[in-house]
Amino acid sequence: MYCFPSSGWFFVCLKEDQRLPMPMASSPRINSAPEKEDGLIGKVFSNFVNKNITQMALSVPDESFFPVARLNKCLQTAAKTLSAGGTGYDDIQGNLRLRKNVSKWSFTWGGNLGVDELVTTSGAMHAISLAFMALTKPGDRIGVESPVYFGILQLAKNMGLKVVELPTNPEFGVLPHDLESLIGEIDICLLVSNFNNPLGSCMPEENKKSVVEILTQHNIPLIEDDLYGDVYFGTSRPKPCKAFDKEGIVLWCGSVSKTLAPGYRVGWMAPGKFIKSILKLKLFHSISGTTVTQEAIGLFLENDYYEKHLRQLRATLYSNSLHFIRTIADYFPEGTKISRPQGGFVLWVELDKKWDTGKLFDKVLSRGISIAPGRMFTLQSQFHNCLRLNYGLPWSDKLEQELKLLGQILKEE
Repeated sequence: MYCFPSSGWFFVCLKEDQRLPMPMASSPRINSAPEKEDGLIGKVFSNFVNKNITQMALSVPDESFFPVARLNKCLQTAAKTLSAGGTGYDDIQGNLRLRKNVSKWSFTWGGNLGVDELVTTSGAMHAISLAFMALTKPGDRIGVESPVYFGILQLAKNMGLKVVELPTNPEFGVLPHDLESLIGEIDICLLVSNFNNPLGSCMPEENKKSVVEILTQHNIPLIEDDLYGDVYFGTSRPKPCKAFDKEGIVLWCGSVSKTLAPGYRVGWMAPGKFIKSILKLKLFHSISGTTVTQEAIGLFLENDYYEKHLRQLRATLYSNSLHFIRTIADYFPEGTKISRPQGGFVLWVELDKKWDTGKLFDKVLSRGISIAPGRMFTLQSQFHNCLRLNYGLPWSDKLEQELKLLGQILKEE
């Protein structure tokens, strides 16, 4: 039985024999040449706006989970409050109201970030792009988790970086001793320390502290994507690596794209000692962010709407995760392994080695279901028998039947 403040009690019974084992820790090859591009990512996302397909492939909660009416009111207020209705450019560093409230929010996890330490961006990927441009040159080696969000892989590849995929534990992420053993192979590091996409792993605090110490000792910057940290299922928000950064080597990146309003394209970063380089790049590339939406999100945070929304979102997502895990345990074939994230909204499923989930994608798409094949989350020849599922969808009889259908298709082979 679990209690979420202001959201009620949830009771879920999972028999021990229904609990599937966790996926294996990854063992990527170091200095492996990237696999040839096969167009899988484009194929998967060519249908992402199709309302007739159940979008288990996406890594964003359903639109029905967002507080649209409250956001609309904040937008209206923002347009009235801002000079010229928000049609002009904002300060290069970003909307002051938004930065003030992100600064205030950072005190909940021990970041204690000042307003002048923050730069607003057009989402977390924009922040990561700025960090790549500021800190790397073609040929540099970037260490990332394996598996990792395909957008990060594609960005690194397009910028001429050599991707070094690090061994990753499905529960605890990159372990400090694995990072230390490969420290000579990387020039920069990018980690999703809280509820990695797609594994859902979360680094223990001691590991985060050790990782920051190791990277600081070797003067290696860490780009930290903390996009999912607010969607935790425990009693308190897990600290990001940034909370242990004493020398300014961590570039902490966040946004509301996964929790509140993906279409607003509002994000931020705390670039540490690299802030001057980031501001220079932002000036050249975008000058200013979206003035009205940044002000609106600043208002939303300022009035404590965000925490109330998050409490309900976390309760819903946690309940959904248990529904998904139980249904998969009941209906998927023997030998299936599954992650058990303590936050976020994606599950990583490992099937028998005989499966190619790229081919499975085609089969289930014809039945109105979209999944994310595991090959999308690596540049190497691995994870062909894995898939990522989004449980950030309204739980219903229809969704349960579609999961059962997915299991039935797997059992028929």
